[in-house]
Amino acid sequence: MSSRARAAVALTAAGALAAAGVATQAGAASTQVRRLSASKTALKFSTTRITARPGRVQLVMANPSSFPHAIAVEGRGLDRDGRTVGKGGTSRVTATLKRGTYTFYCPVDGHRQAGMRGRLVVR
Repeated sequence: MSSRARAAVALTAAGALAAAGVATQAGAASTQVRRLSASKTALKFSTTRITARPGRVQLVMANPSSFPHAIAVEGRGLDRDGRTVGKGGTSRVTATLKRGTYTFYCPVDGHRQAGMRGRLVVR
Protein backbone atom coordinates (compact mmCIF):
# COMPACT_ATOMS: atom_id res chain seq x y z
CA MET A 1 0.00 0.00 0.00
CA SER A 2 1.36 3.40 -0.91
CA SER A 3 2.01 6.08 1.71
CA ARG A 4 -0.81 8.16 0.26
CA ALA A 5 -3.25 5.23 0.64
CA ARG A 6 -2.07 4.59 4.23
CA ALA A 7 -2.67 8.27 5.08
CA ALA A 8 -6.19 8.09 3.60
CA VAL A 9 -6.98 4.95 5.66
CA ALA A 10 -5.64 6.60 8.83
CA LEU A 11 -7.74 9.73 8.28
CA THR A 12 -10.84 7.66 7.57
CA ALA A 13 -10.30 5.59 10.73
CA ALA A 14 -9.75 8.71 12.87
CA GLY A 15 -12.91 10.26 11.47
CA ALA A 16 -14.92 7.12 12.17
CA LEU A 17 -13.67 6.98 15.76
CA ALA A 18 -14.48 10.65 16.31
CA ALA A 19 -17.97 10.19 14.85
CA ALA A 20 -18.53 7.22 17.15
CA GLY A 21 -17.62 9.31 20.19
CA VAL A 22 -14.33 7.60 20.92
CA ALA A 23 -11.85 10.02 22.51
CA THR A 24 -8.94 10.91 20.31
CA GLN A 25 -5.79 12.60 21.61
CA ALA A 26 -7.36 16.04 21.27
CA GLY A 27 -10.54 14.91 23.05
CA ALA A 28 -8.65 13.21 25.85
CA ALA A 29 -6.76 16.43 26.55
CA SER A 30 -9.99 18.31 27.29
CA THR A 31 -10.16 17.01 30.89
CA GLN A 32 -7.11 17.65 33.03
CA VAL A 33 -6.58 14.78 35.49
CA ARG A 34 -4.74 15.44 38.74
CA ARG A 35 -3.93 12.43 40.92
CA LEU A 36 -3.34 12.30 44.65
CA SER A 37 -3.79 9.80 47.43
CA ALA A 38 -4.80 9.66 51.04
CA SER A 39 -2.10 8.74 53.53
CA LYS A 40 -2.04 5.11 54.69
CA THR A 41 -1.57 6.16 58.33
CA ALA A 42 -2.63 9.80 58.85
CA LEU A 43 -5.50 12.12 58.00
CA LYS A 44 -3.71 13.89 55.16
CA PHE A 45 -3.28 13.82 51.40
CA SER A 46 -0.09 13.09 49.46
CA THR A 47 -0.02 16.78 48.43
CA THR A 48 -1.45 20.04 49.70
CA ARG A 49 -1.17 22.02 46.44
CA ILE A 50 -2.43 21.21 42.96
CA THR A 51 -2.31 23.45 39.88
CA ALA A 52 -4.42 23.32 36.73
CA ARG A 53 -5.47 25.44 33.77
CA PRO A 54 -8.99 26.84 33.49
CA GLY A 55 -11.43 24.27 32.12
CA ARG A 56 -12.56 20.77 33.00
CA VAL A 57 -10.50 19.27 35.85
CA GLN A 58 -10.81 15.85 37.46
CA LEU A 59 -9.25 15.08 40.84
CA VAL A 60 -8.62 11.35 41.32
CA MET A 61 -7.82 10.21 44.86
CA ALA A 62 -6.61 6.70 45.68
CA ASN A 63 -7.36 5.45 49.19
CA PRO A 64 -4.77 3.02 50.59
CA SER A 65 -6.01 3.68 54.15
CA SER A 66 -8.29 1.55 56.29
CA PHE A 67 -10.36 4.73 56.92
CA PRO A 68 -13.06 5.81 54.46
CA HIS A 69 -12.13 8.89 52.40
CA ALA A 70 -13.41 10.97 49.49
CA ILE A 71 -12.26 13.95 47.44
CA ALA A 72 -14.23 17.19 47.18
CA VAL A 73 -13.60 20.65 45.74
CA GLU A 74 -15.15 23.99 46.67
CA GLY A 75 -14.70 27.68 45.95
CA ARG A 76 -16.00 30.42 43.67
CA GLY A 77 -19.59 29.19 44.13
CA LEU A 78 -18.72 25.54 43.50
CA ASP A 79 -19.07 22.66 45.98
CA ARG A 80 -18.73 19.10 44.59
CA ASP A 81 -18.06 15.85 46.44
CA GLY A 82 -16.75 12.58 45.08
CA ARG A 83 -17.92 9.19 46.32
CA THR A 84 -16.65 8.01 49.73
CA VAL A 85 -14.51 4.88 49.30
CA GLY A 86 -12.86 2.34 51.55
CA LYS A 87 -9.38 0.84 51.42
CA GLY A 88 -8.27 0.23 47.84
CA GLY A 89 -10.99 2.46 46.37
CA THR A 90 -10.73 5.55 44.20
CA SER A 91 -12.79 8.71 44.62
CA ARG A 92 -13.20 11.16 41.73
CA VAL A 93 -14.63 14.64 41.40
CA THR A 94 -14.90 16.57 38.12
CA ALA A 95 -15.71 20.25 37.66
CA THR A 96 -15.25 23.04 35.15
CA LEU A 97 -13.05 25.59 36.90
CA LYS A 98 -12.31 29.24 36.26
CA ARG A 99 -9.11 31.03 37.21
CA GLY A 100 -8.74 31.34 40.97
CA THR A 101 -8.06 29.37 44.12
CA TYR A 102 -10.19 26.48 45.27
CA THR A 103 -10.00 24.14 48.26
CA PHE A 104 -9.85 20.37 47.85
CA TYR A 105 -10.62 18.30 50.92
CA CYS A 106 -11.99 15.05 52.33
CA PRO A 107 -15.70 15.53 53.10
CA VAL A 108 -15.86 12.64 55.59
CA ASP A 109 -16.89 14.03 59.01
CA GLY A 110 -13.93 15.54 60.85
CA HIS A 111 -11.30 14.76 58.19
CA ARG A 112 -11.11 18.28 56.72
CA GLN A 113 -10.76 19.77 60.20
CA ALA A 114 -8.02 17.23 60.99
CA GLY A 115 -5.94 18.44 58.02
CA MET A 116 -7.19 16.63 54.92
CA ARG A 117 -7.29 19.71 52.71
CA GLY A 118 -5.21 21.60 50.21
CA ARG A 119 -5.26 24.37 47.60
CA LEU A 120 -6.17 23.92 43.97
CA VAL A 121 -4.81 26.89 42.01
CA VAL A 122 -6.24 27.43 38.54
CA ARG A 123 -4.23 29.81 36.34
